[in-house]
Amino acid sequence: MKIVIIHGQGHKGSTYHIAHSLAEKIGGELTEFFLPKDFGEFCVGCAGCFMKGPEHCPHYEKLSPITKAMDEADVIILASPVYVYHVTGMMKTFLDHYGYRWMVHTPEPSMFKKQGVCISTAAGAGVRSTNKDMADSLYFWGVARIYRYGCAVAAINWDNVSGKKKAAIDKAITRIADAIIKNKNKVKPSIKTKAFFYLVRSMQKRGSNARDAEYWNNMGWTANKRPW
Repeated sequence: MKIVIIHGQGHKGSTYHIAHSLAEKIGGELTEFFLPKDFGEFCVGCAGCFMKGPEHCPHYEKLSPITKAMDEADVIILASPVYVYHVTGMMKTFLDHYGYRWMVHTPEPSMFKKQGVCISTAAGAGVRSTNKDMADSLYFWGVARIYRYGCAVAAINWDNVSGKKKAAIDKAITRIADAIIKNKNKVKPSIKTKAFFYLVRSMQKRGSNARDAEYWNNMGWTANKRPW
């Protein structure tokens, strides 16, 4: 199984250790990216990706290695510590660059057969809203199965996390890993995802955006083909 982790920070703290441990439990080929080292550009709002195509983004070349890794992966793990109740700025600006891939525009077909995981940690509160930030993108990309794990570690760094807390974390991510392995090569989008796909399909039949409508027509999705 191919796994890609996008780390929303450069240091190897609690979020990193949990995400990395999950990947090891799943097993397979692992590729990791650390923000902002591997990508740190802000979306400039030029709308080139929406109107002309992603290759018109001024950061296209820098982002391409991560895009390629996500497209080839079976499992996408987005990992971010909580920064003021939300993802890190680095994770947010990374996700901003994939707005054109949301289902309402030009979703990547392979996403509808992938599994995704959102992982966040905090000393206290905020993991739910932080995971939602990442899960929103996974859902609107069309990712078939999405898991979330957030943990209030009650510590500033991994070394100070209690043994009891680490045992609970290990038990939780083992369950997620087992579910991912069980669903390998047979995961399908949820009813909610399919319903939204069909709603967008009806919009694209009317041609709300010329490039989007052309893409959906070329994919055969406005006819009888489906990405799952």
